[in-house]
Amino acid sequence: MTPGRPRVGLVLGAGGVLGAAWLQGALAALVDETGWDPGGAERVVGTSAGSVIGALLACGVPPWYMVAHSRGESFDGLLDAAGDRASDVPRSAGGGYSLERALPRPGPGSWRLALGALREPRRLPPAAVLAGWIPRGFISTQPIQDVVRAACSSDWAPHPGLRVVACDYASGRRVVFGASQAPAARLHEAVAASCAIPGFYVPPRIGGRTYVDGGLWSVSNLDLLAREELDLVICLNPTSSRDAAGTLPGRVLRAQAGRRLGHEAKRVRASGAEVVLVQPLAEDLEVMGENLMAGRRRHAVIERARQTTAWQLRDLRGTLAGLPEGEAPFTRRPAGRPGGWPRFEDSARRRFAA
Repeated sequence: MTPGRPRVGLVLGAGGVLGAAWLQGALAALVDETGWDPGGAERVVGTSAGSVIGALLACGVPPWYMVAHSRGESFDGLLDAAGDRASDVPRSAGGGYSLERALPRPGPGSWRLALGALREPRRLPPAAVLAGWIPRGFISTQPIQDVVRAACSSDWAPHPGLRVVACDYASGRRVVFGASQAPAARLHEAVAASCAIPGFYVPPRIGGRTYVDGGLWSVSNLDLLAREELDLVICLNPTSSRDAAGTLPGRVLRAQAGRRLGHEAKRVRASGAEVVLVQPLAEDLEVMGENLMAGRRRHAVIERARQTTAWQLRDLRGTLAGLPEGEAPFTRRPAGRPGGWPRFEDSARRRFAA
């Protein structure tokens, strides 16, 4: 890394409810092992589950708090961005499910995407080619939106470098909300779009267009940082692994995700940045299982990820040695009672205003 304050990018990949849990544990380990504040990265790229956790980081919610909140700890007197009790925010980080109040639509979810992919199948990733044929989902994204609203009272996060990745449901093309050329969207809308798995969630509409899960394009979208002139990029990717563990279908999907991740990492390294890839180990996969939407194992996944990520980061101390030390409340609990702490969003706004 260059001398002085390095320019660092953070990439948080897709992975469903348990992928989000793994990311929370991995981020807590990253802070513990380096003292760095990941919410202060120059760019934060979030896809699907990673967009939820990235949005929370970008709004000042620190990893130590995410872990403690998931564990069931209460912070009496601490308020969320809406002025409500922070401890009342669902501890599943948007992993609760409720049916959409509308009848499901039969047939392909997007005729335009389905037929367009037939005409030009090579212009889209395989997952996006198939997505148009899958019927529309019936689960509401409202729980996801509620968690984001509790962290962000404004249209967008205080962090100007947050990027939320979704796919246009008509064309299958990648859309990067928060980037200068992207359609206007409020943060909770963009995150809901990034998480909208075809066939499961109802796809949100933003500005007259419909969007679905950004993981259809890439589970990491790491390549977005290839032109950002960064010194270091840290990618936490829940859906790939260097370990061959689990059932055959799971191993195949993780291997495919790993190949795409490796290709994207090469592009970023070619731009001059160092790239650190952190992925679940066999120990993580044992706890996560194959159903990444099964929320009952959330906290067990968090705790295992803290352990396995720490193992991986200790082998990378030389690469991470230049990371600057973070401050409370972003890397550790502030002094005093929670009722006397500023809202996390307010702390984030002061940081980026400075």
